[in-house]
Order: sequence, then structure tokens, then C-alpha cells
Amino acid sequence: MATLQDIGVAAGIHLLTALIFLFAFAILRLQPINDRVYFPKWYLKGLRESPRDVSTSVGKFINIDWRIYIKFLNWIPEALKMPESELIEHAGLDSVVYLRIYIVGLKVFVPLMVLAFTILVPVNATSSISDAEKDDVGFSDIDKFSISNVSEGSNRFWAHVLMSCVFTIWTCFVLYKEYEMVESMRICFLEAQHRRPDQFTVLVRNVPADPDESISEHIEHFFRVNHRDHYLTHQSSLRGGSFGSLGVHFWKVVFNANKLSKLVKKKEAYQNWLDYNQNKYVINPKKRPNMKKGFLGLWGEQVDSIDYYKAKIDALVKEIAVEHERILKDPKAIMPVGFVSFKTRWGAAACAQTQQSKNPTIWLTEWAPEPRDSLATIESIKKNAPFLKNLIELKVVKSFIQGFLPGLAMKLFLLILPSILMTMSKIEGHTSFSEIERKTASKYYYFILIIFFFGSILVGSALQDFDARKELKDLGDSPTIVLKKLGVLVPMRATFFITYIMVDGWSGIAGEILRLIPLIMFHLKNSLLVKTDEDREKAMDPGSVAFAEALPRMQLYFLLGLAYSVATPTILPFIVLYFGFGYFIFRHQVINVYEQKYESAAAFWPDVHYRIIISLLISQLLLLGLLTAKNAKDSAPILIILPFLTIWFHKYCQNRFEPAFSRYPLEEAMAKDTLERATEPGLDLKQYLANAYVHPMFKDDDELDECEKELLSWRENDYKVLTKRTNTPIDTTASTSTTFLIER
Repeated sequence: MATLQDIGVAAGIHLLTALIFLFAFAILRLQPINDRVYFPKWYLKGLRESPRDVSTSVGKFINIDWRIYIKFLNWIPEALKMPESELIEHAGLDSVVYLRIYIVGLKVFVPLMVLAFTILVPVNATSSISDAEKDDVGFSDIDKFSISNVSEGSNRFWAHVLMSCVFTIWTCFVLYKEYEMVESMRICFLEAQHRRPDQFTVLVRNVPADPDESISEHIEHFFRVNHRDHYLTHQSSLRGGSFGSLGVHFWKVVFNANKLSKLVKKKEAYQNWLDYNQNKYVINPKKRPNMKKGFLGLWGEQVDSIDYYKAKIDALVKEIAVEHERILKDPKAIMPVGFVSFKTRWGAAACAQTQQSKNPTIWLTEWAPEPRDSLATIESIKKNAPFLKNLIELKVVKSFIQGFLPGLAMKLFLLILPSILMTMSKIEGHTSFSEIERKTASKYYYFILIIFFFGSILVGSALQDFDARKELKDLGDSPTIVLKKLGVLVPMRATFFITYIMVDGWSGIAGEILRLIPLIMFHLKNSLLVKTDEDREKAMDPGSVAFAEALPRMQLYFLLGLAYSVATPTILPFIVLYFGFGYFIFRHQVINVYEQKYESAAAFWPDVHYRIIISLLISQLLLLGLLTAKNAKDSAPILIILPFLTIWFHKYCQNRFEPAFSRYPLEEAMAKDTLERATEPGLDLKQYLANAYVHPMFKDDDELDECEKELLSWRENDYKVLTKRTNTPIDTTASTSTTFLIER
């Protein structure tokens, strides 16, 4: 069991590490050569230029103005200057609400920490248990501040019950006010949004097969008949699994474009080399660049570089056209998916939020993700190393191992887990990056909850503090004794979580602002691979808030703080420091670094609220079990009511606020449509939506312009539907039921 000294050693190590990281960042960010690493967001927005001093050779790489270093910490107040409204415009609502979760953590745990250290810590510290009990469970000096130090059946447990009730009420109050605030922010954000393709577009899945019509024709016919006053047009999609998106969205159907994607990427690479060599020729027109055709240009025939890459590109253009035509004619690649666009937001909202067929398993509709969010379906040491025993028994080494290594090992494991869970979520078939990240976050959270949290408490404590044979005997002969022992051991496991908080919440977050790996990779790419300005922009790699990993990690801290706030209040300062430090660091990153891949308007907030509620329920049940094990017969029963009240509170919030995160009010849709018609009477919505869901791979391909025009051509007749079933136009002004009878 870790002691106060162990925790002190670990705290010293991690505080020192965090300070070193912060100091290194403060210096590195001032160097012109690193400017694109620490301020990529401003470069991508076109609002920042390189601060290199071209007048001196050294000034191109290092800032030689000594006065700058006097203010090397000015980034600290700068990170807090931007107001929230401006930050929403700058970084989006997702990023701002993510930062607000840190504020919620501070709002919850700062008052809890003050109350706990004012009331519970003195209650625990002035109590005591027998020496036999201390020896039996491996009691250490840090545990005298926890509920483990209160003897069984003591009236002091009334203080813990009272504080649990107070903590529950306060947490629910903060959650309610924040849910209300986020809902309001989301509504205002959606109201203020400029026109976007996804406001008019619905994703349609499970399109039923028809023997007389293709998928594309079937989609068009169905929506012209059933949404005749609002249907505008539709697009379906090509799927390119190799570039990991729902793919290349065209007017036709869903195809497998893996080979095509590879060809286009290869062409882009050749085009990049061509641009590089042409730039060289412009700089020095007296000498045309040349190269050897062999491996890496080390041997082979000497050729003109510009002519060589032009020939390669021309050949690829022809190959791309052939492959493009082949996949369009491949019937095996067709998938029953389409993007249907409407003349108004009201029409899209009505379609996305209603059942389209009497068979609820077909013609499934949902809001289309915004184009940049589109994504498709895809494809112990002593026992094991006895020779280290003498070394481990050294006081300093033992403190290092007990206070540092456990948290580090868990941190490393949790780093690789999200990638595995992300792959699982992709296989499930979700339709957007945001949805995949939310599903991954859910899996990650429950893994943390069950394996990390409960595994560490219910298994780790027992294995650590019981002799294996004795434990088995107790389990077989007297389960009540085991329950009592575990009741005492549960709060003692807090020392493990404290070490993890220091690894992840202190050193880990400080390492985030340093961006050591992106820094190294940028300079490697800049030295070896960058040939054009476009290459340099790609090399910046601003990254983004990885919600699939970041949200569950934050919710783990809510779980730890709530679960141990009454039992072991000494964990609370570490929790508070995490939320404060995290808010400050990530605010800086959101302003200067991160470039989000998509904007969901804080669609993840209901999940955040729900998981904090789960943490609150777990904290109540753990305390109830703990007090039962400690024979608090008079006070413990009062805790039974708390879970029921908490569940009622969650249901109330769910009914009151959650519809705003899953439904779009028709009233709001109509208001925006009316305003748009009044301010932009000449808007060509078809033209606006034409390329919305076409993959950038094709948008930038000049050689495919004619093919795109053919594929994206719109049906001009808004009133007649020509079907292969009757080979005659059907008047869509007739009622839906009449039309149905004619067709069938």
C-alpha cells in the first residue's frame, strides 16, 4: 500500500515533469522554425505569416531578439483572453462545449473539496480503528484521512451520509444548469449558422430493390411521389474504402472505388513532383531539372523531370477515366444508400424525423452528416523477478515503483485502446465521423468503468492485500468476512488512482501542449518531403480534439472524484488540479492548434450528462455497500433513496433538454426558409447542392469535369416522373395513394 511518502515522490516527479514540459514549450514556441507547429490553426485560416527574420541566416530559425524572452510566459494570459462567443466563431461549438466540461468539473469538485476537507477529513482523522484491523488490511498513514479510519458502527458515519446527500444535490444542480446552458448555446448556434448542405439533405438507407428500376431511379421515384412539394434532387455515393470515407458521392449509386482512389492519389503525388520541378525551373530557367528513372532516382536513364511527370500524369488520367467508367457500370457494387435534398429546410426536417413507409425496416431516413463529416461503413515484480527483490526494497526505489509505475502502465495501455475500439465502431456501419467517435467513446467509457475502475477496486485490492490461500478460504467459509474486508479496502485503492491522475492529468496534459511528436515529425517532413507550399501545409498536422478518447477520459475523473469524494477526500485536490490544468491547456490548443474535422453542434453533450449521472449512481451504491460493511445500520439506509432521486433527475433532464439534440424544430426550419427566400430570392439551390457530397478527390480533378457534369446532371422535370414500370409519365400532383394504385 502506497504511503504519503510514495505519493509525495510521485507528485514531485510529475510536477517537475509538467514544469519542464511547460518551460520547453514556452521557449520552443518563440522560435520561427517552430511557428507552424504551435500555431497551425492561424496558418490554415490564412491569418498568420512566418515570423522568420530573413535578414540574417540565424534569424530564419531562431529568435535572436532577447526582449521576446522576457515575455516568454505571455501565452498564459493570452489563452484566456478570447471571449466564449468569439471562440465559438473561431473554433466551433464542439470545442467550446468540450472546454465547458472542464469548467463543470471545477464547479462540481471545488465546493466538494472545500466541504470534504472542512467536515469529512477532520471526522476521519480524529477517529481510529484497532491495530489488528490495521495489520489485517495493510493500513498506511494516508488512510487515516479516509473513511477506513472510522470504526465499525460509529455514529460518525452520519457525517458521511449527510455529505453524500449534499454532494448529490450540488452535482445535480450543476448538471441541470449546464444542460440548460448547452441546450441554449446549441439552439443559438444552429439559428446563427449560415446555409449548409446538410440542412437540406437527408441520408436514406435500406432502399428496397425493385426489378424494374435501378437504385437511383427508385430513390428518385419514391421521393418525387411521397415528397412531391419539397423534393429537389438526390445524390448517391461511391464508396472508396481505401481513403476511409463514405466515399465519393455522385448522383448515381454506391460503388466500390478502392482502385480509383489509389490511382487518384498516385496522380496527386506525381502532380506534386511536377509542381516542385516547375518551381525549380522558374527559379533557374537556364537549367531544366532532370532525374534518373530508377529506384529513388539513384540509377537508370537520365530524363527531363518536367516531361517525365507530365507523361506519367497523362497516362494516369486515361487510366482513371477507364476505371471510373468501369465502376459506374459494375452492378455488384451497388448499395441501397442515397442522399436526398429538398427545396426547403422544412421539407428535409419533416422527412428526416418521420417514418417513410408502413414497413419500418425500409426507407430509413436520418439527417445527412455535414459533408466533411461523411464516413461510411468499411470494411507484480518480486514474484516474476526475484533477483530484483533487494533493489526494490530500497526506500527510494520502492517509493518510485509504488507511486509512479502503476499509473504509467495503465496510461500506456489506455493509449492504444481507443484505436482498437474505433475500428470496431467503423465495422458496425455508422455513417459519420461524429457518430463513430460517439460510439467509440461509449465503448471506451464502459471499458474504463468495468475493467479499469471496478477491476482495480474489487480485484486489485483483494489480490494486493490478501494472501491468495487465505482469500480462497474466506470466500468458501465466510463471505461476510470478505465483504467487510473489501468494504475497508475500497477507499484504500484510491492511492492507485491518485498515481494515475498524476501521470495522465499532470504530465500527460503538459505533454499535450509541448507537441513533441508533431514537432519532430514536422521537421522531418520539412527536411525530407516538403517540396511545395501545399506539402508544408500538410506537414503541420494541427490535429484535433479526439472526442472518442478525450470524453471518456474526462468522465473517468468525474467517476473517481464522485466515487471517492466521501470515502477518501484526499483524492479531490488531484481531481481539481486536473480540471483546472486541463481547461487552461486545452483552451490554448483549441485557439492556436486544433482544427476540428467536423462540427456536430455539441451533439455529444447528452452522453456526457448521462455518464456523469452513472458516476453519481456508482458513488452512491459504493458508499451504501461500504457503510453496510462497516455496520452503519442506522445511517446507511438513508442512502437508498439517493439512486432513485438521481434516476428521476436524469429522466427529467432527458425529457426536458434532449429533444433539442436529436430533433430540429419545424418552426425554426420554416423561419429560416422564409428569411432566406426574402433575402435571396434568386438562390439556385440545385447548383449550391450539386457538389456538396462529391468527394474532394473528384472536385479537384479537372480532367473529370465532363464526367462530373454527366454524373451530377439534374432531372429538369419537377412535375412528371418517368418510370420503367409503366413507361409513361405519372402526374405527381395526384395524391400519394392514387399514385400508389396506378403504379402497382
